[in-house]
Amino acid sequence: MTEELTQIGRLLSNTLSPDATAVRTATDALDRLSLTPHFPFYLLSISTSRGGNQGQRIAAATYLKNLTRRNVDINGVAPSNVSKEFKEQLMQALLQVDLSVLKILVEVFRSIAVADFVKQNLWPELVPNLQSAIQNSHLISDSNTKWNTLNALLILHALLRPFQYFLNPKVAKEPVPPQLELIAKEILVPLLAVFHQFVEKALATHGRAEKETEKVLLTICKCLHFAVSIDLTYVKSYMPLTLAPLLPSFCWDLMNILGSLSFDCVVNQEDEYLTRLKTGKRSLLIFSALVTRHRKHSDKLMPEIINCVLNIVKFSKNTSKLSFLSERLLSLGFDVISNVLETGPGWRLVSPHFTTLLESAIFPALVMNEKDMSEWEEDPDEYIRKNLPSDIDEISGWREDLFTARKSAVNLLGVISMSKGPRMEIVTDNLSASSKRKKGQKNKRGNERRSMGELLVLPFLSKFPIPSDSNVSQKKILNDYFGVLMAYGGLQDFLREQEPEFVTTLVRTRILPLYTVAVSLPYLVASANWVLGELGSCLPEEMSTDVYSKLLIALVMPDRRDPSCYPVRVSAAGAITTLLDNDYMPPDFLPLLQVIVGNIGNDGIESESESSILFQLLSSIMEAGDEKVAVHIPHIVSSVAGPVSKWLTANLEPWPQVVERAIAALAVMGQTWEESRPEESESDESREKWAVGHVAIARAFAALLQQAWFTPLCTLDREDQHSPPSSCLEDLSTLLQSVLLSIDGNHMIQELKVSELLSVWAEMIAEWHSWEESEDLSIFEVIKEIVNLDRRYRLKNFIVKEMPPPPAPPVPDRSIVEGIGAFISEAIKQYPSATYRACSCVHILLHCPTYSPETEGVKQSLAIAFTRAAFSRFIEVQSTPGSLWKPLLLAISSCYVCYPDIVEGILEKDEHGGMTIWASALCHVSNSSFEPGLTEEAEMKLIVMTLARLVEQLLKQGKSGDNEIQKCFTSLLEVSVRLEEAHDGKEDEEGSDDAENDDEDEDEDSDNDDYDEDSETEEYEETEDEFLNRYAKAAEALENGSPIEEGDVEDQELELELGQLIDIDEQKVLLSLIDKYHHVLIRGLVLPSELVMNFLNAFPAYGSYFQQYR
Repeated sequence: MTEELTQIGRLLSNTLSPDATAVRTATDALDRLSLTPHFPFYLLSISTSRGGNQGQRIAAATYLKNLTRRNVDINGVAPSNVSKEFKEQLMQALLQVDLSVLKILVEVFRSIAVADFVKQNLWPELVPNLQSAIQNSHLISDSNTKWNTLNALLILHALLRPFQYFLNPKVAKEPVPPQLELIAKEILVPLLAVFHQFVEKALATHGRAEKETEKVLLTICKCLHFAVSIDLTYVKSYMPLTLAPLLPSFCWDLMNILGSLSFDCVVNQEDEYLTRLKTGKRSLLIFSALVTRHRKHSDKLMPEIINCVLNIVKFSKNTSKLSFLSERLLSLGFDVISNVLETGPGWRLVSPHFTTLLESAIFPALVMNEKDMSEWEEDPDEYIRKNLPSDIDEISGWREDLFTARKSAVNLLGVISMSKGPRMEIVTDNLSASSKRKKGQKNKRGNERRSMGELLVLPFLSKFPIPSDSNVSQKKILNDYFGVLMAYGGLQDFLREQEPEFVTTLVRTRILPLYTVAVSLPYLVASANWVLGELGSCLPEEMSTDVYSKLLIALVMPDRRDPSCYPVRVSAAGAITTLLDNDYMPPDFLPLLQVIVGNIGNDGIESESESSILFQLLSSIMEAGDEKVAVHIPHIVSSVAGPVSKWLTANLEPWPQVVERAIAALAVMGQTWEESRPEESESDESREKWAVGHVAIARAFAALLQQAWFTPLCTLDREDQHSPPSSCLEDLSTLLQSVLLSIDGNHMIQELKVSELLSVWAEMIAEWHSWEESEDLSIFEVIKEIVNLDRRYRLKNFIVKEMPPPPAPPVPDRSIVEGIGAFISEAIKQYPSATYRACSCVHILLHCPTYSPETEGVKQSLAIAFTRAAFSRFIEVQSTPGSLWKPLLLAISSCYVCYPDIVEGILEKDEHGGMTIWASALCHVSNSSFEPGLTEEAEMKLIVMTLARLVEQLLKQGKSGDNEIQKCFTSLLEVSVRLEEAHDGKEDEEGSDDAENDDEDEDEDSDNDDYDEDSETEEYEETEDEFLNRYAKAAEALENGSPIEEGDVEDQELELELGQLIDIDEQKVLLSLIDKYHHVLIRGLVLPSELVMNFLNAFPAYGSYFQQYR
């Protein structure tokens, strides 16, 4: 054993070597040793050894963690098969190792615990052993034991964590797991008594915090927070039964901890007091969980909780001096009050404190302070994210530092403003002054309850004078009014319920006047911008001119020496975006567009970042304005192309944000222009003017594409050439589509270098593997347009690429269609959301281009690649018939129609009995009962041609009496009948359209009104039970290996483009087959009589072949 330990220790040390070869060799050796049964024990021994070096211990623990993750199924399908002996040794190790190793080994424990205890409940010794370990650990038992209390609590924390979310998503109404009740009864309940003792010990130190004690308190709070925050599909507010009676004493301990915190000092990050603050933060999270989830148990505790939290939030006046963690506690304090106020007894508990809360806690958190001013100058983007958030900001992930005391105070103010007391005119003495009316004024509302926004909040805010030229030098007035603006931004729900005149008066008297002294008040103007954006859903239409004119002033506000006006301009752009998202449109888009275009690319410190924001705003305007802005697009494109070209740097991957947003804006403009295409019924002049604009846009787009794609290639030696950067591929494809749609002759193909652009683009998508990050559906639209263009003008390098000039080897690169084919094959295999669109492109690429005898090999190679991709994907989804079956089977059908022998060989080679599997599935899809079935004539036509070819192939192979040929011929007849009915139905529909048009026109207005009303009332909303049942079925299907089908419903309705196949008369194909093989097909097979009668009704000419059925 000593030799093995020494060998493994040496190999682990080698994995830390800077020599890559040594690391690889050591890893391979460890992988071989990992197959031996004692290897995990050796790793555990090394990770807990006292004599080894720290790096070796961590390497051993890390390898053990990765080995466990490879071998243990944490989904609970099967137990871990880890021996009882190893579990016992692992528990002993966890209780003794130092914290750096413990953090790794606890992941080993969690994987095994999830598989054996949480999912399977097969570790009966775990809870008793852990309970004993905690009770006998060194801080609790006061004995000289090796078991570390903090280690034991961290094990408990790891054990509770998996219970926080759904344990069995396959069950629609999940019961409470008995393991959780066992943990609560045996461990958590005794632990609360211990917790009380530790709280007393910590508070008795009179300001001195002991490191171990504080960490124990924090870890116990984390465990209890998990216990009261568990989500089950059936029990939304689960509380362990044995824990509920002890909540009052536990909450008192939490309140004592919170009462010991100080909010008037700066905390050192290394100070043990920092851990106390973290415990306080967890305490407030527990209070929120109790109030929102466990009203039955928390109602009696709410008065004490409110008093405790009020003593915290009153320190909001010190926000500028507090550390981040201390401010986060203030934020959580405001959140707790908001949660309480939204409960039944909330009004009774909080309303007596409204005035004090507003004056002494909420408003002090809103006013501007020194920290805001320094952040404005030093990190304006962070200032904007914290104080002026909008949709124009891109914040990825959950960032706790953005949940400031100010944001929570604003949210609480909004909740207070919407709250309403009992049905009486005067609620409290504090509110009496604000509720008085002039003598003789009629109370129009009668006994209607009035909100606190009307009675308290707005009267309080109105006390603060609006800054003007006369008082602009008074700092307190400016800082206070900053808080007033923040408050207004949180009142949108309240203001939405008010009359339009009320909102108009508020905006005209309290917000818009700030713009008259804007140069002196950049902090306030930025906040005013944000407020206007936030109030977009309740601004009256008649204020549109005033609002947008003020925002335009802010959008171009120039910088002064001090302070910078960058946040003013950014917040103005964000406000305009928010207004547009709320369908609050400017009276005229032209002034706004002129300002944006005029400022893109201007020199300045923030030039690129500001231009990036302006491009994003430009995209929003295009999407909102639609036909109102389309007329300006050619001029805008030509104006911004220059700055974009300047930023478009060769060989820079990824591109700067300004370039990405610029390309995205140009793509939106291209789409908007295409959607504004005049109808055929419009005048020649308007259509000609549109075409001229289209060509101008295409020239600008082509120039940018050439710079983006050609320049990287030109800057490299031919041997080192590779595809240009794939940044913005979706948006660049949209630009390319605009270029293709503008082509009206070969001269434009040469002028815009279309063939060269397509060659590079096809090579890019062939080597592109980033679909998971962005679903680039525009690529498929470009593919269709390329094929259409080739049919009209015969594009160079489309089917076969020309030989490169010497001295390069005489081996051509991929042609355009080969590059596209590589992408389509990969899309079918790898990207479920692209299956429909990718399979639709299979038909286009095989049947629409004109292949000559010399290029037939290209078509054949495409059919081979498509067959392999579609069939391998079909085998993956074969077990569960679903919507992906049809596109995959039709894709294989298109290949089979072209090359039956080759496709048959591929199917048989890739899967035993593959031909039979495909044929049987094709018959299944052809059945009228299959969902989603064959709905388009092109689908039925392809099925008829495929089945006819398949039946003939089977007959040639001598399988005349085979069950397979019976199914195929039966399906062929059934689909032929449905196709003929579809033909007849289409003719009848076309004949009746003209007769109905007049009646429809007369009743159009009233019908539309009725439809709008009906559509609103008939809109169906899924119930919670239906959602849970659907969720459970999807989880079960996923576990059984059936993939979740992705893609839009629109994708399922894509019409097949069969190209040259559309000219083939499927009736002649069917007649030829029956005429040639009727003695086998009709006389030798037993066909359903009903099917034969339906077939003869549809095709009377075939009656002579079916005499035996008459």
